[in-house]
Formats: sequence, C-alpha cells, structure tokens
Amino acid sequence: MARRDLYLAAYDVSQPGRLAAALALVRGYATGGQKSVHEIFLTPVEKRELIHAMSLLLDENKDRFLLLRLDPHEKSLTLGRARPPADPSCFYFA
Repeated sequence: MARRDLYLAAYDVSQPGRLAAALALVRGYATGGQKSVHEIFLTPVEKRELIHAMSLLLDENKDRFLLLRLDPHEKSLTLGRARPPADPSCFYFA
C-alpha cells in the first residue's frame, strides 16, 4: 500500500457553482476541515489526480487552490472547538 502524506487543502473560488464543485471534490479526500480548508491524506497518485481535477474545475484568473504538505513530525495545535487531524488505522474506499 502506498504511503499517505497529510496535506492542507485550501481554495478561494469566486463563482458559487465552481465553489460547490471544489468543495465536493476536496471532501472526497478529506478527513477533517471547515469551510474552504481541509485536512487530507493523499498518496502521490491521489495528489496528482486531485491537482488535475482541480485544474479542470477552477478559473485560473479568478480562483485559487493551495495544497500544502504538512510535516508529519510536527505536533498539531488546535484552538477553540477544533479537533486534531485523525489518521485512521485504515481507509475505506467504496
């Protein structure tokens, strides 16, 4: 099984239809998040697929997408009602 890295995915989309599509796309990979920022675990293949799908979806002149790999050795710090990212013992794909 391929190694999964933890990423932070964030987007700023100007049109409501593209915004809903971006949310649905990222939530397909997400393990947690809120509004337009999500924690996602990705294999290298999934990362390429997500970037490609997002590039087809977004308007490069109006929208933005950020995919940032997080350091797995750093501790998570949460504020308020946030929960630390959960790395489940297994992933279920339908």
